[in-house]
Amino acid sequence: MLQFQPPGFGQKVVHTSVGFMTYYTQTTAPWLIAETENLPLVFLHNFGGGACAYEWSKVYPAFAAKYEIIAPDLIGWGESAHPVRDYQINDYLTSIAEFIRHTCRPPVTVIASSLTGALMIRLAIAHPFLFQALFLVCPSGFDDFGQGAGRRLPLGLINIPLLDDFIYTVGAQNELAVRNFLQSFLFAKPERVSEEMVQAFLASAKQPNAKFAALAFLQGNLYFDLSLYIQQLTIPTVILWGEKAQFTSVQLGQRLRKLNSNAIRDFHTIPDAGVLSHLERPEVVIGLLQRFLKINA
Repeated sequence: MLQFQPPGFGQKVVHTSVGFMTYYTQTTAPWLIAETENLPLVFLHNFGGGACAYEWSKVYPAFAAKYEIIAPDLIGWGESAHPVRDYQINDYLTSIAEFIRHTCRPPVTVIASSLTGALMIRLAIAHPFLFQALFLVCPSGFDDFGQGAGRRLPLGLINIPLLDDFIYTVGAQNELAVRNFLQSFLFAKPERVSEEMVQAFLASAKQPNAKFAALAFLQGNLYFDLSLYIQQLTIPTVILWGEKAQFTSVQLGQRLRKLNSNAIRDFHTIPDAGVLSHLERPEVVIGLLQRFLKINA
């Protein structure tokens, strides 16, 4: 949502075979838009009710003077296309790969979180030429080592006609529910959830047909076992993990890291932070990303 973007950032659109993707980048003052030798930084948000590019908006302005920032809303989220479909993993692997080719000159550095971070590991394995490096926060396929982590409602309930509408309306399009979810499950400290965050997530969740991607995530259609793929990763990667992340614990992250210590160059635990540590503790994530970019320059 453009109204929640930092000053100087505008909205652009790219078309993929799955649908159009809206993205945010520097367009006006205070940023000097000029050709740079630095490769662009692509910021990709998580999945879940109300997810959108806003998730990274407290981090990427710190890099806007030096790098081209590209922060899209994924298909089915934010202000990108919301096709009425049964979303599958390949929809996101395809659309993100096409998006990168349309907006960037590969290889690029991708910064991503949670399930999207896990998908980027799979995409980097299949198309390594697209990536220079990966910077991931709590990457998880939500079924890692065969242990489902994300589903909180029985499939029988989610798939009942009209009831799924009710579940989405009450759980994702209600201001009180959005605030409670951010405070109780995504942040370590409830008081760090601002009114702006609640309104940004709520605005994304209220987009027409937003329920289809959200329910596909809730149903587990997009889950997979990242441990079956991560050993094949060759792209230099750093992983950050919120110390108090729910659903996917620090221990899970450390287990995944041990499967490929060659590609995964470093693993940092962010103290007193949840799964959205980049929104909750952006100053820490900014510092670690600055160091990562310097090393991989």
